[in-house]
Amino acid sequence: FARIGHVFLPEHSEIYRTINGRMWLELEEGTTTQERLRIERFEKLFKAIGVNGDPVEFSDDYTAKLATQTGLIDGADSTVAALAEVAHLMLITNGLAEVQRPRFAASSIRQHFEGLVISEEVGAAKPDPRIFDTAFASMHHPKKSEVLMVGDSLTSDVKCGNDSGIDSCCFNPSCLPLQDGVEPTYEIRRIAELLNLCRGSDMTIDEGGNA
Repeated sequence: FARIGHVFLPEHSEIYRTINGRMWLELEEGTTTQERLRIERFEKLFKAIGVNGDPVEFSDDYTAKLATQTGLIDGADSTVAALAEVAHLMLITNGLAEVQRPRFAASSIRQHFEGLVISEEVGAAKPDPRIFDTAFASMHHPKKSEVLMVGDSLTSDVKCGNDSGIDSCCFNPSCLPLQDGVEPTYEIRRIAELLNLCRGSDMTIDEGGNA
């Protein structure tokens, strides 16, 4: 914000989260695209807080910086390493390809995943079950009964699993209430709890994410 001559206030963060969240829901519903989302979220933010700025230039700067952020939630590194010993791991994301590709390449857990499927590149966004066509082909078409969809979004990750006939696990560290009609097979508070679900099984795990 300093580059466009404005101060980013604490209340601006909540406004942005609301706008950004709504636009990701629109993407899941098929009423917008990644390219529109990329720019329009900042157009709406600038209008909401009364800022004059170029949303295209701002988006370019924002996504470039976001692509360098590779921080992990607590316990993810060791959990993913342990999971890779008992399961095949695939990452499926609705996030922007220009963010997710460099993030994935630089991630400390990259070597544990057998592939990365980005909705923008395959033409179908979670919860559209068609995104699994690419993922399953990359995994040599495992049985659905041997696949677990893991994610923190009920509307994209869990619903994608439900609509595809695949078991799902909701990562819900904040104990948020579940939604009617979108029921995960499992629910966990800590990522390490996945190990108890997968030990002793020959399982493929699809993990979701956005950015």
